[in-house]
Amino acid sequence: MEYEQRNTDLSERQREILFSIIEEFAETASPVGSVTLAKLFSVSPATIRAEMARLEMAGLIAQPHTSAGRVPTDAGYRYYVNMLNNQTNDMPGLETEESAYEIADSVDKSYNDARKDILGQRRALERRSFQRGAHALTVRVNSQSRADAAIRGAVDALVELTGNLGLATIGGQLYLAGIAKLFTQPEFVDTSRVQSVAKLLDNLEPWLREAAPGEALNIFIGHENPIGKNSEVSLIISKFRSPYSDRSYIGVLGPTRQNYLRVMGLVKYAGKKLEEVLYV
Repeated sequence: MEYEQRNTDLSERQREILFSIIEEFAETASPVGSVTLAKLFSVSPATIRAEMARLEMAGLIAQPHTSAGRVPTDAGYRYYVNMLNNQTNDMPGLETEESAYEIADSVDKSYNDARKDILGQRRALERRSFQRGAHALTVRVNSQSRADAAIRGAVDALVELTGNLGLATIGGQLYLAGIAKLFTQPEFVDTSRVQSVAKLLDNLEPWLREAAPGEALNIFIGHENPIGKNSEVSLIISKFRSPYSDRSYIGVLGPTRQNYLRVMGLVKYAGKKLEEVLYV
């Protein structure tokens, strides 16, 4: 799902630093400091801090407390996701489940040698992980003879593969799995956030039925969630055709701290595979 984004004119280095913060934070759940980034970009920590200050002024990153590094904001995540989506639109022919990784590889080529080496290793691991995930989804869907069982199997696989809550519409019902796994994430040690997510889930099925998001892949980040603006979670859902409806949905809900490249790819692949198998 594309959202209008503030006019943010970033230099190439600022964009690279923002993306590095997003990807490092997704892995560690800890604020990212200037020393870590200086090693990646072969510049001084002072140079990184100056660029971080500009990103913070643009509203793309924030400092949780004075002694910490930086974390992405909802706007920062949106910039990152839109960049991936825009490059998909500009690169025809990238329609396979691995297209996001081909895009990421093309972006990575602009980085310095140290960052290229680190990213090359990371992308290779992520690509293999994605391939295993796509295979697991295929097996789950193909092993079921009933449509409802295939959809539940795909949701259960997404839970295992992403660590998020998985969800799908099956007729007039909303199937949920992985609630306990979701709440083991460090973001949910605060009980007030758990309550916000619970309220969102209570209203999710009627909202999906009424709003009927129309894109093949719909992404709602943090405050963009129309029924849970304060829940600080991301909802990533794929629309697919099934025996139940031409607007069936499958996806995940988790903290805004996500490996968006991988999760977006797996959710989109799940929808494509279900439609391929079920819609005859």
